[in-house]
Amino acid sequence: MRVLDAAELLSLWERGTPRHALDRAALLAAAARPDWPADAIADLPLGAIGASLLHLRAANFGPHIDAHADCRHCGQRLAFALDVAELLRDAPPEEADGRPMPMAEAAGLRIRAPSLRDLAAVAGLASEDAADALLARCTLAGQPDAIDAATRAQVDEALEALDPQADLAFALTCVGCGRQDMAQLDTAALLWDEISIRAGALLQEVHRLASSYGWSEEQILALSATRRAHYLALVEGES
Repeated sequence: MRVLDAAELLSLWERGTPRHALDRAALLAAAARPDWPADAIADLPLGAIGASLLHLRAANFGPHIDAHADCRHCGQRLAFALDVAELLRDAPPEEADGRPMPMAEAAGLRIRAPSLRDLAAVAGLASEDAADALLARCTLAGQPDAIDAATRAQVDEALEALDPQADLAFALTCVGCGRQDMAQLDTAALLWDEISIRAGALLQEVHRLASSYGWSEEQILALSATRRAHYLALVEGES
């Protein structure tokens, strides 16, 4: 998996900052997998996108994730740890690109796994309407609006089974109220937060070194992290 250098990370942060979260996820996937055609990323299974982002996260920020979620029952903030290798245990091999969109038959419908393009198409709808519109988009044959609630549950289960990596959810026990809760990992949001934090730190380093030595941003970012740290220590020692 690709390791971003300082200049690449800042460029990625700059391009992603003004984008919608879904478009940003596609941008991050393109950075993670430059071998994927950029115009095809929005149509890939969500699990493939998420797996590519987890690989990128591990390469640039390490294999362990310290996460948190708020209990929906009492509001207690819950901390939990995740391991990227464990999250990717059931994912296809990283080199398995160009695989077909997963499809299945359920309750008389032929359905496929959702993609980023599908999520973008229903993003402005209310929750129930969005679910109906998403199913309609993912139905290749059959009449999704003709099924009853019980059958719909079967179809929803089939959709989830098509791409289990698309929704990484974890059971938690609240330390405050003792009740069970579920937490979901938004891989794109997690990775983007970490990129934003590192970008902010890099800009601070550029500012301090440029102010002290008159170097350009390009010259400063071309230095290794170790050399930048030593120069920053010298600057701090003189202040």
